[in-house]
Parts: sequence; C-alpha cells; structure tokens
Amino acid sequence: MSALALLAIAVAGVALLLLAVIKFKMPAFLVLLAVSVLVALAAGIPIGDIVKTVQDGMGGTLGNVAILVGLGAMLGKMIEISGGAQSLAVRFTGWFGPKRITAALTATAFLLAIPVFFDVGFIILVPIIYGFAKAAGVNPVKVGLPVGAIMLAIHVVVPPHPGVVGGAAVIGADIGWITIFGLAICVPVGVAGYFIAKWINRRDYGMLPDTAEQFRLFGTGRSQVERDSGTGGTATKTKTKTTPTGLLVPEDAPSWGMVLSLIVLPIVMIMFGTVGSVTLPEGSELRDVFGFIGSPLMALMVTLFLAYYFLGIRRGWTSAHTGEVMDSALAPTAIVILVTGAGGVFGKVLTVSGIGTALAETLASAGLPLLLMGFVLAAVLRASQGSATVAIITTSGLLAAAIGAAGYSPAQLALVSVAIGFGAFGLSHVNDSGFWIVTRFLGLSVADGLRTWTLLTTLLGVIGFALTVLAWAIVSPLGI
Repeated sequence: MSALALLAIAVAGVALLLLAVIKFKMPAFLVLLAVSVLVALAAGIPIGDIVKTVQDGMGGTLGNVAILVGLGAMLGKMIEISGGAQSLAVRFTGWFGPKRITAALTATAFLLAIPVFFDVGFIILVPIIYGFAKAAGVNPVKVGLPVGAIMLAIHVVVPPHPGVVGGAAVIGADIGWITIFGLAICVPVGVAGYFIAKWINRRDYGMLPDTAEQFRLFGTGRSQVERDSGTGGTATKTKTKTTPTGLLVPEDAPSWGMVLSLIVLPIVMIMFGTVGSVTLPEGSELRDVFGFIGSPLMALMVTLFLAYYFLGIRRGWTSAHTGEVMDSALAPTAIVILVTGAGGVFGKVLTVSGIGTALAETLASAGLPLLLMGFVLAAVLRASQGSATVAIITTSGLLAAAIGAAGYSPAQLALVSVAIGFGAFGLSHVNDSGFWIVTRFLGLSVADGLRTWTLLTTLLGVIGFALTVLAWAIVSPLGI
C-alpha cells in the first residue's frame, strides 16, 4: 500500500476518533479500541493478527504504566489524606507567595525529571500539583501544564532517558555532549513553557466531572471511603485546622519535611539505578543490584511502605483504615489506566501497519538538511505512532548512514541527537499514553487537551529546535 494511502487511513482514523469523543461524547476507551480495529482492517493488517495486535498494544503499554500508576496513586492518596500535600503547599506558599508557586514547582520538576521517566515523575507530583493549586486557589491545569511540559522536555533530550540514549548509540553521538546541550537548551525551554502555559490558561477550562469532584474534596482530610459511606470508616476522627489558604489540614498532619522526603526518596533510588547503569560494567552483580534498587517499581513500593507507617500507623491510624485509604486511590485511576492502554493499542496498530515507517522513508528522500530532517522525521513518527522513545530511535536509525557520511564533529552529532529529541517532543495527542495521563489527572477533555497540552508541547518542540539551530550556528565554526 502506498505511503499516501496509509497517510489517508491514519488521518481518517484520528478524525473519526476525535469526532466520536468530542462531538458525540462517546467513551474514549471504547472509541480508541474500535477505531484501532478499523484502522488495522483498512491498513491491511491480516485479520488473524488484529486481535493479537490489540492485545500486544494494550499489554505492552499497561506493563509499563498500570503498576506505576497504581502505586503512585496510592502514595498520592496517603500524602493527601494525611494532610501532607496541604502542609507542603502551605509551606511553599508562605515562602514564595501564591503568584510564584507555579514557577517554583516548575523549577523543582526540572530537577526531578532528570533521573525519572516522565510518566512516573508526573504521577508522583500529582498530589503536590493539587495541593499547590488549592493553596493558590486556581485550576490544577494552571500548575500542571508547565510542570508536565518541562518534565517531557527533559525526557526527550537529556540522558539517561531511553530514547535519547538509544538514538545516541545508533548515530554514535557522545552522551556527555548531549547532556550539556540538552540541559542548557531545556532551561530556556522551561521558561518559555511557563509563559506559554500562562498564555494558554488565559481562558478557563472546565474539569471532567470525576476529576472535579476529586479536586473539590482534596484537602478535606477525609478519604473517599469515608466520604462514600458518610462515616468515619475505621479511623479515629482527627481534628482539623483551617490554614490562611483555606485548606483544611489535620492538626497532626505530617511535617512538610517528611512529605518532601517521601517524594524525594523514589527519585534518589531511581538515580542509584541510573548511576549504576552508566558507571558499572555490563554483567556486574553490583550493577544488577543498583538496577533492582533503582527500578521505578521498587522505588515506589519501598516509599509506599514507608508512607504506610509514617503517614498512617505512626499517626494513630489503624492498619485497616490505612489499607482503606490506599485502596480508595485505585478506583479513580482505573479510567486513566484503561484509556492509557487503549491509546497504546492505537499507537501499536499505526506502528504495525507501517504508516509511520512509510511516511518517514518518503520524507527521508526529500533532501532536507540533516538537522532539519531529524526534527521533521521525529515529529512525523511521534504524531503517527505516539511514543517519543520509538520516534527518536527510529529516526536515528533511518538517518544513521547519512549522518555517518557527513563527517560531523562530536558537538554537531550531539546537536543532531538533540534536534531529533525535540522533534519527538511535540504533537502529543490521542495515541500517546502521556497525553491521557496528563489530561485525565488534570481533568481536561480530549478537545481541551488538544488545545492545551498538544499545543504547548508542539510550540516548545519548535522552540527547542530553534535553539538547537542557534547552538549549531555557534558550534560549527569552532569545529568542536
């Protein structure tokens, strides 16, 4: 099938999906699955392979997301119900003032994103985003958009994240140079993200009903179990106090230092794994130990058990009530997990059908400068199949021969890798699992997600590429 025909099928599939979800308000999970099957049929995937492709897409996505979303949500619920998020929000609000809260959290997210994958880091920060938004009296979108944007920027251009590391290996780029350029360019990109998000947020965006209810009840000091039953559950009633920001905080709420420690702990553990993978030789037993300790799964599990004790049992909660609070976090995340998995199905179908590869190969023959070609190819692959990591590695492979023949210096090779990363930054939409995580946790509809998150990531991808071109113009004459 020709590239033009495959492109038409992809465009028609996305249009049908958006029409069903936005216009007819059909469930996103159901529509994503149905459109995925229709696209698979139209693109010529053998009928006997379609169900397996759907299952592989769902399983491959949920294998990475479901456990982390579940554990992250449980940790977030413990921080919320114990009053920890409120304590941290009140402390930061006192330090920086309500108007600087978003900027402060965005700067913090810049550092946290270096060792942590985008999905994991954003999920960990969700209760803090809610708490800060409550303290400042604003919609969580106003806080969450710039935070998510800088975390994704770091994810696509700064090692040790898998896409940029894998792409660097394919084209032979130096990790050290990529890190230097990636961090240097992400600083102005983060600043731009803060102001662009502020511009996007000039209008108010309505929250999805379920998210709006969660946000409304956030900071009341009672768990969903208690609110649903209208009772105090198995816990002893705790007295609350109203802070100057209007949040209700338990009088025995954990200190902001305790909460910050529980947020930082998984970050530190993941950093151990990162350092071990970079500094220790393959096959080393110590490297395996570091990798085990630093896996997101173990980092969140250990932190959750500590939260179970320090935020629950030590504060007088019964074991039964602590378990109820943790379990109450899982029901609201079910839709996030399922819709994210369905987005993975759509992306898998687009990949297996060959749509992304056909488009990339067509563009690769267009004769554009390699720096621009890397950006455009990565953007096309990102839009067509959803995964930034896949887009970066695939683009690097398609251009490897041309890049190798160009005789670039180490700094130039690093900038090519950064340009590819920024190409994979933008156009985050319905086939991207990150799109669903951000929009669902922030309560955005699909239409509003496209107006905000998709627009923001695309603009920042272009800005990041423009800064990369500027760096290229400075570095090339120096022959570095």
